[in-house]
Amino acid sequence: MSEPPLSPEEARALRIEQLERRTARRVTGVQLPLALLCLAAAVYFLVRQAPAVTYYFTSSEPVTLGSEGSYRFDRLRSNTFVQVHGVPLRTAFYGVERGQRIVVVPLQDTPLVVRRPVLPSEDWVPGKPPPPPDPRPFGVRGRLLRDDAVDAYQQAFPNMRKLPGLRPIDGHLWVVLEGEHPGEDRGALIVALLLVAFAGMNVVLAVQGARALLQRRTPQDPEADG
Repeated sequence: MSEPPLSPEEARALRIEQLERRTARRVTGVQLPLALLCLAAAVYFLVRQAPAVTYYFTSSEPVTLGSEGSYRFDRLRSNTFVQVHGVPLRTAFYGVERGQRIVVVPLQDTPLVVRRPVLPSEDWVPGKPPPPPDPRPFGVRGRLLRDDAVDAYQQAFPNMRKLPGLRPIDGHLWVVLEGEHPGEDRGALIVALLLVAFAGMNVVLAVQGARALLQRRTPQDPEADG
């Protein structure tokens, strides 16, 4: 016995339901791969941000690396807060970072180079030959990084390693970023929190998308798709 015909209102409601179901399926088909792609991107940038976040919570008590004649290179650890005193070499590397003139100064008989602002006595102008750095011995505190963790100076490191008086250890130099103290870079912490939230949101979307795809695989009423 055939079913009674649908009223115009019932037929319209059924058609709307079918359209909504098909639209939801198309959205779900895009949602899962897009969520997974966004999640992978968030994880990648979180890994890149991890050293800065770790340094934010590093002890504010500096590790002493010593001074001329009594250096403690056994204490070299990347991403730590250190203090050191040394004699600059007569060659330095100048540049501009975030609108500020900076100079990278190698310390004699060490694997250390110090990045600091240009001093008034160092009359350097971009585009002109670099002058020798201020020759006076100096002390510095800052963030210590191994050369392979400092992307900005990768092109300069090969020339630095050839300098007489600079002593790489196991082929590596170590960079002291003057003035970078633990607990100061809140921007890195905020970015990391935003990335965690973004990753969590995409985990939820990926789970929802996976569930919807599983539901699509279940047998459907032929009349529902007709």
